[in-house]
Amino acid sequence: MAFDLDSHELLRIRANPAPLEQLRGPRGVRPAGPPLRPSTEPVTVQRRASTEGVIVIAGQKVAIGRAHAHHTVTVHVAETTVAVEADGETRVFRRTSTKPVRSIKGPRPRTAVTGS
Repeated sequence: MAFDLDSHELLRIRANPAPLEQLRGPRGVRPAGPPLRPSTEPVTVQRRASTEGVIVIAGQKVAIGRAHAHHTVTVHVAETTVAVEADGETRVFRRTSTKPVRSIKGPRPRTAVTGS
């Protein structure tokens, strides 16, 4: 493309001199390697139970009971199961979600700020 420098008006368009085969594909592309495989080992995460005793792992809500409300629990997430360790006992739930685990640590307890 050619432009007039004063008026910034388009003066002429010329065809690209490169051959069409060279323009079609991206340059410097390598073939992809094998696809990434998810880990077969369980992922260990921490979650803080809500006031109702519910935790959320990979988009799946798991009710562990009101006795564990506001407690931080350790969770082992495998391909088909979710094992929750709380107060020395382990409960196993069936995993219904196929989403990956995104966060490893649960939020810390909130503390109230008191004014003077």
